[in-house]
Amino acid sequence: MSDTQSAPVPRAKGAMNVSEERPSSTFNGYMMLLVLLGVAAIGFLIMWAGFPGVGAGKGTKLLFAGSIVGTILALCLVAAGFFMIQPNQAAAITLFGEYRGSERTEGLRWVWPWMMRQKVSVRARNVHSDRVKINDLRGNPIEIACNVVWRVVDTAQASFDVDDYKEFVNIQIEAGLRTVGSRHPYDDFEGEAVTLRGGAETINRELLEELNERLRVAGILVDEAGLTHLAYAPEIASAMLRRQQAEAVVAARKTVVIGAVGMVDDALTKLSDDGIVEMDDERRAAMVSNLMVVLCSDRDAQPVVNSGSLYQ
Repeated sequence: MSDTQSAPVPRAKGAMNVSEERPSSTFNGYMMLLVLLGVAAIGFLIMWAGFPGVGAGKGTKLLFAGSIVGTILALCLVAAGFFMIQPNQAAAITLFGEYRGSERTEGLRWVWPWMMRQKVSVRARNVHSDRVKINDLRGNPIEIACNVVWRVVDTAQASFDVDDYKEFVNIQIEAGLRTVGSRHPYDDFEGEAVTLRGGAETINRELLEELNERLRVAGILVDEAGLTHLAYAPEIASAMLRRQQAEAVVAARKTVVIGAVGMVDDALTKLSDDGIVEMDDERRAAMVSNLMVVLCSDRDAQPVVNSGSLYQ
């Protein structure tokens, strides 16, 4: 009456654990339900056939009472072994503290009543972590939080290798978030490093790998992990905002100057190649100075009309 069960998800390699999920030997609950009805029918027939009449002896009455007690015990024995497995759910079976396999077959199942069943959900779960204050690679205090989608892939590890796998997941999410957040700077205007603010794809991949490594011992698989909050800590937020603004201004000025130099070089080259005007080094320097002032100024240039000669 034992059903063949699909093999469980294999255990991750290198996991530091002593348990490993394996199929259990349980029975089809619907077939055992028929057995229960059969036991009830047989017991009823025995009681009906052995019902003591008027003036029956003491032995007959004791036999009748024994048949009633036996029928009730048999019904309780069979009924106590039923349990239900929902979709995406499993049950770890133990016998006097010894792991005897996990049942993943959906529907009504049956085991011997003295075998304990510990149900474990293998559905995907979503956890949004609390905001954690850490120091980034440069020592700046920041606030960071993440969202994690995880599920149980090994019910034996989740049930027996950690005390409370749900609490274990929450603690390891915070620890993994601190580890990944301290590896990178919050921001880098020079673009020489992967940053928490600009390298979202890389950071999320590192966080996923870090959490899977930490949760492997509990038979947990992380399907998705990503940052949901990232900001400087309140005590330095205003100062870092001014720093970001200053670095942005410097970067913008640098771009403007490089562009202006290119434009001036093109203008002088064009004037010289087309023979529009001949200038000595002093006049060229003056033109370069004027063009750089016009191109790099924050305000609109005010033209000055020269009513004299070119050199006056």
